[in-house]
Order: sequence, then structure tokens, then C-alpha cells
Amino acid sequence: MPDSEEQTWFHEALTRLEGPLTRYARGFTRDTERARDVVQDTFLRLLRQDRAAVEGHLTEWLFTVCRHRALDVCRKEGRMTTTDETGFVGLVASEPDPGAVLERRETTGRVLELLDRLPEKQREVIRLKFANGLSYKEISRITSHSVSYVGVLIHNGMKTLRRSVGALQPEAGGSQS
Repeated sequence: MPDSEEQTWFHEALTRLEGPLTRYARGFTRDTERARDVVQDTFLRLLRQDRAAVEGHLTEWLFTVCRHRALDVCRKEGRMTTTDETGFVGLVASEPDPGAVLERRETTGRVLELLDRLPEKQREVIRLKFANGLSYKEISRITSHSVSYVGVLIHNGMKTLRRSVGALQPEAGGSQS
């Protein structure tokens, strides 16, 4: 990119979105290095892209390109994979009480196991919504599903997760430590 304004714009996009894109790609590849390669390729494509063509929807554009590259890598390798706990590291907030932190990690681990049992489409839209904070419209553009279908996938997936998490909870009135 020739001028410093373009370099600044690119650097800001890289700084802001490299981590979320890597976590997203890792959900497909199950391998951090492969995910980093996918993200690197995504940003190389951004360098070749006219800024005006992506202005106003840069995040969607990057997630879409990243998704396509990750799917290409998985197809090439002949396998699709699911998200594990490292794809959601940013979702676990640190707390001062070690007991609460441990309990939260255990709960997060159980929820992630349940998430992995959801159909792939539901897993993907839930990751995009909750791990990356994207809107239904942005998710629609990334996945090529209609906005209403994205809503249905999220609703059904969350309903299944709530029901499954409820089944994991100890019975009310049980003993407390």
C-alpha cells in the first residue's frame, strides 16, 4: 500500500481483528498454526483489495474471506473439525476468587462440549454471534444464510444448549459446600 493512511488503516484492521479471526479459523481447522496461515492469507487478500470496495463492511468481508479459506483448507485436508475451548478463551472473564474461576472454567468446558454436539451450522453462527459479537446481518453475509435463518439457527442452538446445561445442573435444594 503506497500511502501511510492506507498502511494505518490496514494495521488497525490487523490489530483489531487478527485474534478474533484466528479463533474463528481455529474452530474449523482445530490447529492454531493452520488457523494463523488462513488469517495471514485473509489479510494478504485484503492488501490486494481496493479499500473502497470493503469500506463500511470490513469485518464482514474479513470473516467471509477467512471462512472460505478455512473451509478450503479443511476440504483440501478432507476433514471438518469443531471448536474447542481455545476458540472461546476471550469469553472467560478472570475473577479474583480462584474457586469461582475454577467453577467457571469447568462450566465453560461443559458448555463447549455441548456446543460441539450441535449441528455445524448452529455451532458456526453461535461462534460468530457470541465469540465475535457480530450482528445477524453480518453473520448472514458471512455464511450466505438469510438473516431469518441465522436467527432460527441461533435460537434453536441456544434452546438446545439451555436445555442441555439445565440437565447438567445439580438438583435444586441439594447440599451446598
